[in-house]
Formats: sequence, structure tokens, C-alpha cells
Amino acid sequence: MLHSSFSNGTKNNILFILVDDLRHLSDETISLPNIKTLAGESVNFKNAFAQQALCAPSRNSMLTGRRPDSLRLYDFYNYWRHSVGNFTTLPQFFKENGYETYSVGKVFHPGISSNFTDDYPYSWSQYPFHPPTEKYKDAAVCYDNETKKLQKNLVCPVNVQHQPGGTLPDLESLEHAINFLSNRNSSQPFLLAVGFYKPHIPIKFPEHYLENIPINKVKPQKHPYMSAEIPLVAWHPWTDVRRRDDIARLNISFPLGVMPYDWSKKIRQSYYAAASYVDDLVGELMSYVDRRKTIVVFTSDHGWSLGENGLWAKYSNFDAALKVPLIFSAPGISSKNIHTPVELVDIFPTLVDLSGLSHDIPKCGNKDKFILCFEGKSLKPLMIDHSKAFGKYVAISQYPRPSVYPQKNSDKPRLKNIKIMGYSIRTKRYRLLRSHVDKTYTH
Repeated sequence: MLHSSFSNGTKNNILFILVDDLRHLSDETISLPNIKTLAGESVNFKNAFAQQALCAPSRNSMLTGRRPDSLRLYDFYNYWRHSVGNFTTLPQFFKENGYETYSVGKVFHPGISSNFTDDYPYSWSQYPFHPPTEKYKDAAVCYDNETKKLQKNLVCPVNVQHQPGGTLPDLESLEHAINFLSNRNSSQPFLLAVGFYKPHIPIKFPEHYLENIPINKVKPQKHPYMSAEIPLVAWHPWTDVRRRDDIARLNISFPLGVMPYDWSKKIRQSYYAAASYVDDLVGELMSYVDRRKTIVVFTSDHGWSLGENGLWAKYSNFDAALKVPLIFSAPGISSKNIHTPVELVDIFPTLVDLSGLSHDIPKCGNKDKFILCFEGKSLKPLMIDHSKAFGKYVAISQYPRPSVYPQKNSDKPRLKNIKIMGYSIRTKRYRLLRSHVDKTYTH
């Protein structure tokens, strides 16, 4: 049974939890009790996919309700309001409809792609909060057991008290979000977006999380090598992983060398530990949420390959890089698991629909310049009756390449260097993968 957000005469608050680089982990041998509890009490979409496995394009697509092809953003170096159109964002829509909107941590990707302001003041009621210690994200703060030095490692379990400021960025974001929820006295509804940085590299987390994930219990990845049947354009050389101090000394051949077996397990162990760390943060945050009056969304900007097909990080159209958790909880909505393919671009129209604020917002047409239109669709009908979904829901993802053969910029080609666009189109029964050569991406 689904009830209107306005059944009690008031608007529900919205909590949007966005995790960085968190792949879909429900089928893996790792305990995430808080996320599992949230999923069990909510509508859990088991086949949700990002539009592009890269932070800025995925987040801007998700938060505008438009695909990367419409935003012309496949890298980090364009701000959509300046380059393609003054498109309304998810938080901006709610701000313009009576909500106070707040950003904590990494919600928009910082930098050019959000105008160096996280799209403030358009999207947010006050300037977004960024944890002070985030400035040390790439500092040499990882103790290396081999060199006995502090390094810029990929694998980075730490003693939190020995870190700059005696804390970590996600702990600061959690504290700020809890203070907001605990001390708020306004009757005006709010949208609070909380972005956690981990398990994004460097994989830095409190070291005690390794205790529950012993290395001998970590299973190696399935399909550790790229099949000869897979075209080279699908490969990416994971250069940001190779550049970390601990991985660089392994001297893995570029671009097709594979990670040594022992390091594959070590990275997987650390990724799972970082995910467990985030799970605890989510559990602590949720303990301060009034679920009777709050719509909760939990997701990630994209996944992260853990050695499948010889790949690490994101930067591809493989499931490991695209598949993400997607959970909706709202007053009056019964819990269920839904296996229909859905997309992150569906989040914006779904929240509008659940909130009761829908104003017959149109679907975007070809080259649509409407300030507000959607390329995704509301998932509310699926929440009511998912048996009628066949044939209506697909997931479309894409990733650019500068060339067929992997090169140094294959992971993150700039717009001017894109020559090939790979697409993944998924239905409940089928999946189509195709790469398209076109010179128009640079125009």
C-alpha cells in the first residue's frame, strides 16, 4: 500500500545518501549489516546501473535527470550551465518548492564540473560542507610495512588518531550531518544530501576493520583475465591505481599487465574493509533519522572493478563498474526486492513523484533545452506493482575511449580526445554492448 506524502498535511523530509565508488556487494561474502537492514526495510532495486562509471559525469547525470550525452560531460572539465543549458537540478527543484537543501561531503563532484561551488547557490540553501581533512586525501599518510615510511599508497589502513586532525573526512561529514539532524528546529521540510568519500581510492579506513576480513577468507576474483573474445577497446589500464606508491613498485607492465595474485586479494580485502567502515557510518546516520517523516535514498555514483577481467577501478561498461546499490525508503511504502533494470537517472523523477510535488514534468526530447525535463522515469509505479514492468524499463550506460588500443588517457579521456563511445543497453532478459566511432563528441 502506498500513501501520499501529503496524507498528514505535511511534506516529508528527504535524506539522500551517496557513497563514492561503492559497487553492488550484496552477493559477495562481506557483512554490511546496516545497509542490509535498510534494504530489508525498503524498496531494494537489485539491478541498478550508473549512466557512466566516472564520478563527475555520473553525479551530474543523476542530479539533473539527464544522460551524459545530453550534458556533453564525459570528463571533469565542463559545467553544464555554461556549456549546454541552465538545467534544474534535483536539490534545486526541491529548494524552489519550499525545501531547505543542504549538502554534506561529496555530492556534486568538486571542481569545474560543478563550477567550483557544488552548484551553489542554485542547488543549496547554504554553502556546502566539506570536511576540513579532505585536503589530505592524497597526502603521504599511509604507513608502509615494507618501506617503513609514510607513503601515498592504494591500500591504506590507518590509526585514526595518527591522521591529520586525528580524524578522517567521512567521520567529519557524519558528525556534521548528525548535528544537523539533532539540532534542527525549523518546521520547513529539508533535503539533506550526505556524500561519503570511501571506498574511493586511496582505500583509507580505520585499521581495525581488517580484523573482521582476514586475508585467508578473501576469495579471489572470478575471471581474473580478459577473455580473448573481448575487444581491446573494452580494456582500460587503471592508471590511477598503478600510480599509487605501493602498486607502482610492483612494476606491472603497461597497459595490459595484470595485478599479482597476492595483491589482488590484499586490495579486495581493503575495499571490503572500507565498505564495512562506510556501513557503520550509514548505520550511525540512520539512527538519527525519523523514518516516519523522511524519504531515504541510498546509492553510489558507480561501481568499482576488483580484478574481474583483469580490471581495477571504474572506467568501463562492465557490470562491476556500473552496478550499484539503490534503496528507497518512504513512509507508507512496503519493503520489497525489485530485479527490474533501473538507472541512476531515474532517481530525480522518482523523488519528485514520491514527494507529491509532480507538476507534469515532461520527458526530455531530442536536444531538449527545457530547464526541467527528465530522461529517466519515476520508479514509483514499480514500487506499487513491479509485475507490470516487463518491456518498459531498460538501463543505458556509456563510456568514452580515445582509441581502440589502451593508452595512458584511456581511463579518463578529455572531451577533445574522445573518438569512440561504448554503450551498454540492458533489459530484464538481454544486454547489448556496442562501440560507436564518431568525431562529433568533440563538438
